Amino acid sequence: MHSSLSTTTTTTMVMAIKSLIIIFLLHINIGCALAKQTYIVHMNHHQKPNSFPTHHQWYASQLHSLDSLLYTYTEAYHGFAAALDPHQADSLRRSDSVLGVYEDTIYALHTTRTPKFLGLDSDLGFWNGRRTDSPLPHSSSIDDVIIGVLDTGVWPESDSFRDSAMPPVPTRWRGECESGPDFSPSLCNKKLIGARSFSKGFRMASGGAGGGGVTKENQSARDVDGHGTHTASTAAGSAVANASLLGYAAGTARGMAAGGRVAAYKVCWSAGCFGSDILAGMDRAIADGVDVLSMSLGGGSAPYYRDTIAIGAFAAAERGIFVSCSAGNSGPERASLANVAPWVTTVGAGTLDRDFPAYAQLGNGERFAGVSLYSGAGMGVRPAGLVYAGNKGNSTGSGNMCLPGSLEPDRVRGKVVLCDRGINARVEKGAVVRDAGGIGMVLANTAASGEELVADSHLIPAVAVGRKTGDLIRAYASNEANPTAVLSFGGTVLNVKPSPVVAAFSSRGPNLVTPQILKPDLIGPGVNILAGWSEAVGPTGLAKDSRRTKFNIMSGTSMSCPHISGLAGLIKAAHPDWSPSAIKSALMTTAYTLDNTGSPLRDASEGQLSNAWTHGAGHVDPQKAVNPGLVYDIKTDDYIAFLCSLDYTIDHVRMIAKRPNVTCARRFADPGQLNYPSFSVMFGNKRVIRYTRELTNVGPASATYDVTVTGPKTVGVTVKPSRLVFSKFGQKLRYTVTFVSTNRGNSGNARMGKAEFGSLVWSNKEHQVRSPVSYQWTLQM
Repeated sequence: MHSSLSTTTTTTMVMAIKSLIIIFLLHINIGCALAKQTYIVHMNHHQKPNSFPTHHQWYASQLHSLDSLLYTYTEAYHGFAAALDPHQADSLRRSDSVLGVYEDTIYALHTTRTPKFLGLDSDLGFWNGRRTDSPLPHSSSIDDVIIGVLDTGVWPESDSFRDSAMPPVPTRWRGECESGPDFSPSLCNKKLIGARSFSKGFRMASGGAGGGGVTKENQSARDVDGHGTHTASTAAGSAVANASLLGYAAGTARGMAAGGRVAAYKVCWSAGCFGSDILAGMDRAIADGVDVLSMSLGGGSAPYYRDTIAIGAFAAAERGIFVSCSAGNSGPERASLANVAPWVTTVGAGTLDRDFPAYAQLGNGERFAGVSLYSGAGMGVRPAGLVYAGNKGNSTGSGNMCLPGSLEPDRVRGKVVLCDRGINARVEKGAVVRDAGGIGMVLANTAASGEELVADSHLIPAVAVGRKTGDLIRAYASNEANPTAVLSFGGTVLNVKPSPVVAAFSSRGPNLVTPQILKPDLIGPGVNILAGWSEAVGPTGLAKDSRRTKFNIMSGTSMSCPHISGLAGLIKAAHPDWSPSAIKSALMTTAYTLDNTGSPLRDASEGQLSNAWTHGAGHVDPQKAVNPGLVYDIKTDDYIAFLCSLDYTIDHVRMIAKRPNVTCARRFADPGQLNYPSFSVMFGNKRVIRYTRELTNVGPASATYDVTVTGPKTVGVTVKPSRLVFSKFGQKLRYTVTFVSTNRGNSGNARMGKAEFGSLVWSNKEHQVRSPVSYQWTLQM
């Protein structure tokens, strides 16, 4: 259970924080001309003078009115957000009672086929009710699980949030449905049980002190973007028959935890997702009583004590809340991950076995396959002229990118335009072509996206093709005297092979914040995902798109994250006693690394084999995850020992752990000693690395597991003991693994900074408990 705040306590806290700000700022001219902006102030909550019986009285001792206070945080963070000028922020930094003052950070937002692809159907014991085969005696019901989604809000009228036949809302729920200009509390029900919005940071950035900036956006939980409705319905949307995007991907759409509850927290607005608003949403979600937090957003990497999402997630995990975050869409660049804290489950993206084929027939007789979700009348069978780089310049100008204003109507009118992928949105390129008079578009990948194909609901006939095909079409369009093309569309195709394939856009490791923790953790479906949509916006999200649809197909790690969130909810229902780390372990150690052809997973960026920096432990397999056999469990004190092993001050550790008595008396000699379900071995100047792990038996009472190790010849691996014999349920056994680098003198691959990969698997006839292993000798990328 989570402690709730009474109205009196909350009011007192607000007054107290105002008083504290005044203590530090009274000598500063509040009316100075310096521009104000939002700062998040991290308080040393435990430095209260003994003369004050409570923190509230300490803060309130010199109470003054101050309009700059935006939020106070109590559950996820110790501190507040306020609109300050730089002098005021500096004054706060000089106080012993303040641990840190940070400028507000802007974060970015990062289905019918998915359940069947993952092996989920109505025959699975816990899909629509209580499990009957759980090894635990306390298995719950999925309708007891509450998934909190921090995103762009929710479209409550969506069929994905119907509550037919759902039982009453759990009595432990403390959230609410907030009233807004376009949102009535009556729109919530037994499925969508909560909806709140947090906009003060966004409004402050829009030009108003006190979070009252000028913006046309209503301050409510209503989703006018579509992203939040898509992610929430992916996580726990109700089953909806005859769902499709304008005829594509037709079938029954349902979320992963179709019987679970949804609570929406709108923290993202037209200008992005502001850290102060995200933290307020996390703070409230923890107090409301969610079981899972799903956040398809993120920024760059930062030390954990500077990462507001990591700090809030720590508080959530300590209260038993599973936190799932998207890895980011900055692939295929290495070290491009976001949300890498070990208490967060970091999710990459892969493809489904469903495709939307489309074709470009060239005048030379060549016919190339691509993908598209175009649903209009098409361009018929008569070829039209094909033009590339249709601006005043040549292929080095902006015309090849089809940026706004880059195309000359006289050159593209009535023609198919070949556009390079990159810089601006894919769907915007089609709109640019249409506005210039073009009648069709071929969207060709460059090296950055490789062979990855992402389908879009374009405004004009359009086909997306991979880099190799794109190069052939570019050569044809540039060298042929009168190049022509005609585009056609093939609808929806299932059972595509190979699948899954790791998306090129999915962010990759290594983890630069803590190289000894392998990230991402795993991948889930994130390419061409159908889910609920806001009817306030067209499927492209463009202002000029007047179409409206109840479902949309989107791609991104934003889409893979809620898959994992919903699956975590299913496991939580089957095993309510499990910690968030045990649920994560179950998802990771049962993930698979072979596609549906029996071959190792491939990377869409170049078509080569993928690795653990790209797919983590592998692709999620919920059928196996609900019964993993063994789990790697991690307690809060273990995370603190991990933090103490980093190059942080004691105040930095306390900022994250929010405990007054943290002394770092217990610390790991190496951050990699954390009982994590994967291994990231950083040799550096060492030749030998030794880690100890502990496994908990969550399967049959009597079970024996033997270890198998695979990996490169450059590393010798020894595991002691090599057999684990469990005699009872819940028993914990340890093993030690020693990694010895045979790359003497940092020669060969080590000198080049090349990473190597392997695995460590504990198995018997019933279970395989697999941990990926990455090896690196230097931090060179």
